[in-house]
Amino acid sequence: MIDKKLLDILACPICKGPLIYDAAKQELISRSERLAFPIRDGIPVMLEDEARQLSNQEVEALYK
Repeated sequence: MIDKKLLDILACPICKGPLIYDAAKQELISRSERLAFPIRDGIPVMLEDEARQLSNQEVEALYK
């Protein structure tokens, strides 16, 4: 579980936009960049090289 205060201050390192917390996958998602940043041992890894590209289905699900 990521701390709510931390989530409030974190932003996408690329576009500086908001992030969505996916507790099931332990990822922080940037909708605008279509990237998912992993959370390892409770620590967000906010490196572009570590981010996973979201599929079209995953992006569409974010808007539902």
